[in-house]
Amino acid sequence: MSSGLDLNRAREVFEASTDFTIGLEEEFAIVDPSSLELQHRFEELYARCQGHELLAESAAGELIDTEIEIRSGRGESFADAIEHQARCRAALFGLADEMGLALAATGTHPWADYRDQRIIDTAHYNRLKGDLQWVAQRNNTWSLHLHIGIQGADRAIAVCDWLRELLPLLLAVSANSPFLDRRNTGLHSVRTEIFTRVFPRCGIPSTFGTWDEYAQFVETLKQVHSIVESTQLWWSVRPHHRFGTVEVRICDAQTRGDESSALLALIAACAAQTAIEYDRHGYDGAGTPLPDREIEENLWRAIRYGMDGKLIDFRRRAEVEARQALDGLIAWTAPARERLGVEVALPEENGAQRARRALHDGRSIEEVYRDAVAETQRTYVAEELVG
Repeated sequence: MSSGLDLNRAREVFEASTDFTIGLEEEFAIVDPSSLELQHRFEELYARCQGHELLAESAAGELIDTEIEIRSGRGESFADAIEHQARCRAALFGLADEMGLALAATGTHPWADYRDQRIIDTAHYNRLKGDLQWVAQRNNTWSLHLHIGIQGADRAIAVCDWLRELLPLLLAVSANSPFLDRRNTGLHSVRTEIFTRVFPRCGIPSTFGTWDEYAQFVETLKQVHSIVESTQLWWSVRPHHRFGTVEVRICDAQTRGDESSALLALIAACAAQTAIEYDRHGYDGAGTPLPDREIEENLWRAIRYGMDGKLIDFRRRAEVEARQALDGLIAWTAPARERLGVEVALPEENGAQRARRALHDGRSIEEVYRDAVAETQRTYVAEELVG
């Protein structure tokens, strides 16, 4: 099915969309359970998924052949989506185990060489490989995404515009990639430094204000042959033309299944609360969204320091502890959480904080990663529900 550069059709999809439907996407590295080396076995695992009742429609490839993704599909509520995703998780991990494989969920592999990566052999990914060259090869990273239905094309653009300034905090909460090339990078999310700084049309998008302004920009890219499908806009938040959703794409993959579920609940609440605020105040009544350069300053702080650092409240021209900012965000989303029927139970430490603490306590990077893979196996197979 086309990812769509028919902007009129995309507008129609958003006008007919249903508020706050949910779709979840989680990416996993395919590794050898003993050596923890990446395994080029996506095609085999995906083929096994095609014979499975749940996974035939849920499993997908994502650029490289050492990665597999599971997608919940459209859930009428967050509870529906996470329940289906939990069953898909358990099924996928079971198939991987039968094949002598393990699945890992961190933003980066601590020592895999990107030069060994192979791009999936499909028309879509071969086109990206030809277009992006080294950039496609370099992206051996893992993340999670959430889609939320937003009715109305202008409204969807407004939600994207205002969600931009929440992205750094969401990244800080999710930070789970401190290691690369067998080194402690000193960053909490080196995945973000790789992906958002390397891919074109990525990271924090500019504001558009209206669907027409957005459509004009996309149509220009189409006319000058920069893009052939809307999914080549790899921004950290974007309107998804085919689904009529706003897609949030900023977060690292989460080591624990329960933490992934809690983070996804928080993202959904942020997007829903943004829509609620827009309905209450309108675009102009809420003030002016932050400029790109201010959000980028906070994005760097999230990449570098994660939840151990401070973010900037540019409207007050003051620093705020990331943990305090998170507490404020959770309080702000109370109406949306009630409407969605979710609670957010995040741990005291995220993946990057735990990994860095373990390294400080004398564990090797290899040992830290082995512990993380074991936690992923244990918690993603569990049937856990949120809300």
